[in-house]
Amino acid sequence: MKKVNVIGGGLAGAEACYFLLKKGYEVHLFEKRPNEMTPAHHTGFFGELVCSNSLKSKRLDNACGLLKEEMSHLGSIMMEAAKETEVPSGNALSVDRDRFAEKITAILGSFSNFHVHHEDVKEPKNGINIIATGPLTSEGLASYLAKQVGQDSLFFFDASAPIVKKDSINMEIAYRKARYDQGDDSYINCPFSEEQYNKFYDELTHAELAMIHDFDKNYFEGCMPIEVMAKRGRDTLRYGPMKPKGLQMMDRPKAYAVVQLRQDNQFGDLYNIVGFQTNLTYPEQKRVFRMIPGLENAEFVRYGLMHKNMYLCSPTILNDNLSMKTNSDVFLAGQLIGVEGYVESAAMGILAGIYAMAKLENKKIPDLPLQTMIGSLKNYVIHANPKDFSPMNANFGIFYGANASSREELVERSLKLIDEWRESIDA
Repeated sequence: MKKVNVIGGGLAGAEACYFLLKKGYEVHLFEKRPNEMTPAHHTGFFGELVCSNSLKSKRLDNACGLLKEEMSHLGSIMMEAAKETEVPSGNALSVDRDRFAEKITAILGSFSNFHVHHEDVKEPKNGINIIATGPLTSEGLASYLAKQVGQDSLFFFDASAPIVKKDSINMEIAYRKARYDQGDDSYINCPFSEEQYNKFYDELTHAELAMIHDFDKNYFEGCMPIEVMAKRGRDTLRYGPMKPKGLQMMDRPKAYAVVQLRQDNQFGDLYNIVGFQTNLTYPEQKRVFRMIPGLENAEFVRYGLMHKNMYLCSPTILNDNLSMKTNSDVFLAGQLIGVEGYVESAAMGILAGIYAMAKLENKKIPDLPLQTMIGSLKNYVIHANPKDFSPMNANFGIFYGANASSREELVERSLKLIDEWRESIDA
């Protein structure tokens, strides 16, 4: 039986394992957790979500929604687990984070050709390797990669949001409503008056920060700490994560700003504060975030935290099949290669599994169609200008020919092309 080593048990690694296991290959997964934890993880399960529990929009006219549908057509383990662990969140696909990771772990563990090694890998093993260690790649392996590519790694800082107990939220002040009357009440909303907002803003922007040991504070825009965003201007939050538009209630005074909370588990007793990634100290989070109307007695089951995320300049180091130019037996996947987001990371894991299979079988894989979201995302990673390279979400700005078609035609064509590509792989 032919063997593949997968290093890293996050979403990208799980997707690569799942594809290869279904094809009958012997897969050895190397994951240091739970023997050695990272600054952001809380469990030893594979595919753990370390930040939000949202996988973004379910709508096919949304870039990430289309990407998820393409992944479903390719047999995604993330999408399989998400369907069984979904929690209410309007038009978004959100999951019970613990049950989601447990489900992924159970699915992979059901294969007899799956072998797990709990160790901190410092360099690839013999044979074919897929490195999917993500933005929290350990120092030993990061050092190996830096030496291989002949350049310094690039870094940005990421942050996660706090989670509170539902029964500690004051529902006499807070209320249920999804933005823009989506037809459900899946979000809990905490409304501010102008006076409350100004007091909250002043305390937030002067609160004590946790220590950062690196001087380079190159924050990623998509996951910026709330206190950093606030310092861009007093009204920045009101036009960002705290915008009140679409959340007004007829029987209440008009809100000046609104904080939303999203269900974090299927039982419905935990909620995360949407958009409130932070690097405040734990005591300051408790003090400042309890100034949010309705959260004055909030019980925090997890505070927000900041961690250093790593990615590599893929246009200079990767071949078109995600293998390294310095070693074609080593494939890279996930956020490590410069995609941003759970779904995008998982998508690159599927591709790494496909390309590793092609390497093992000495098989030529047809070019991934550019007129698909997954193809456009991979094309960005491989062919972007290295001077301007930074982590990228799925979006129609990078989608080939997006302006030439209606969104409905684009979606229909994309899924047709993905199905044809999948069939060519299976042939």
